[in-house]
Amino acid sequence: MFEPGKFLVSESGYFLVPVNVIKQTTSTIFAGVDSGLNHLIRPMFYNSYHRITNISNPGGKSRFYTVVGYICETDTFGINRQISEIREGDVLCFHNAGAYCSTMASNYNSRYRPAEVLVHEGKDFLIRKRETMEDILRNQVEVNLFEPAAVQ
Repeated sequence: MFEPGKFLVSESGYFLVPVNVIKQTTSTIFAGVDSGLNHLIRPMFYNSYHRITNISNPGGKSRFYTVVGYICETDTFGINRQISEIREGDVLCFHNAGAYCSTMASNYNSRYRPAEVLVHEGKDFLIRKRETMEDILRNQVEVNLFEPAAVQ
């Protein structure tokens, strides 16, 4: 009758990403973030909407931005979103991300999954470490294609 992930945890999760670059063209201001579809794929998958706020400059002048990620495909989190002024180094918050980031994340393009932090009663707890290249390579098996396979 209801979707448990959406009902129980969507609104309780926030995805925080730093802004790497601001680029202005004649028609668009792009905010490039240090994340991509590998961390939050829903906007690219089926154009889902996640409200985006600038937690580094919440009182800044409101402008329209297209927020994009670091992967070359159609890596766009939001098009022409009204957000308080964004500067390089600011941190953007994607709302309603609790049911969608960690559970849908991947290592696409050998990108690491981010750390996860639980905030309870005003205290923060690291509940998942950021991945490393060692984590990505851990289960890969080296195969020598030029020697005959051992017979068992």
